[in-house]
Amino acid sequence: MPTTIRLARFGGKKHPFYRIVVADSRAPRNGRNLDQVGIYDPTTTPVRLEFRKEKLTRWLRTGARPSATVSELLKKSGISRIVAAPAEGDTSSS
Repeated sequence: MPTTIRLARFGGKKHPFYRIVVADSRAPRNGRNLDQVGIYDPTTTPVRLEFRKEKLTRWLRTGARPSATVSELLKKSGISRIVAAPAEGDTSSS
C-alpha cells in the first residue's frame, strides 16, 4: 500500500487547522488515515508546527513519502536532516 504524509484540513471557514497524517495515497484528503504525526496551525502567531518525531521517522524509514508541503514544513523545522541521517546502530554497509 503506497503511503503518503500529508495535511488533512480541519477548522472552520477561513480558519484552517491542519493535522499532519500518514494515509494511503489513494484515500481522500480528509478520509481515513493510518496515523497522526503532527499538527500545523498557520493562523496563530507564531505559527504552530509540532511533529511527533519518533512516529515521523518510523514512517519515513518504512517508505512513506511526504507531500511537497509537508517536505517544506520538515525543512523549516529541521527534521529533514535528522531523518536523512542513518539510525544509530545501523550497520547496513553493503
